[in-house]
Amino acid sequence: MGNLLEVEGLTAGYGEAVVLDRLSFVVKEGEALALLGRNGMGKTTTIDSLVGVTRRFAGTIRLAGVDVSTFSPEKRAQAGIGWVPQERNIFKSLTVEENITAIARPGPWTLRRIYDMFPRLEERRSNMGNQLSGGEQQMLAVARALALNPKLILLDEPLEGLAPIIVEELLAAFRRIVREEGLACILVEQQPRKVLAVTDEAIVLERGAIVLEAPSAELIADPARLEKHLGVGH
Repeated sequence: MGNLLEVEGLTAGYGEAVVLDRLSFVVKEGEALALLGRNGMGKTTTIDSLVGVTRRFAGTIRLAGVDVSTFSPEKRAQAGIGWVPQERNIFKSLTVEENITAIARPGPWTLRRIYDMFPRLEERRSNMGNQLSGGEQQMLAVARALALNPKLILLDEPLEGLAPIIVEELLAAFRRIVREEGLACILVEQQPRKVLAVTDEAIVLERGAIVLEAPSAELIADPARLEKHLGVGH
């Protein structure tokens, strides 16, 4: 499989503050990358930089061979970057179905396929966004990203604060999205045991730099490699 996303020497941050220091990594077509690290180490800034809402000081970002480093967030979305932010950003005054169809773009992820992935959303299709539980809102945020029919989907801590049963439903959906549908994914999470089983590769950030990079299966087999960076208990 070829490289879908290539990040090379990315230095970025907010205003004058540099958060990411010469970050370089790749995501292959149809593969999932776990982006791990403690709070404040640069995970969300990495996602924000891929989306285009940080200040880039140096480096390049290429998607499917196209240099998108100078693209606006809207143009990056058109190029194929789908984003599920921590804040979810759903339209609370629209119904579930309106949330999905309002931004949908042509492609394999139709409304029917999205409902097949998230049956709960079909059951709530006429509910307003503010009438959903936190877990259902998270499913809707993922559904909205899929409706854009992206080449790459970015998931920023999508499991945070959710009930265990919802976490399992979302993990099953992420596994299907990557394994069966072949959609490349970057999954941000503080607790690696939740996501390593559904990802192919993993990187750990510390103070905006990569301190560990390995196949997810290797880190599952040898959790001690993670503990010194993330702390015991993760």
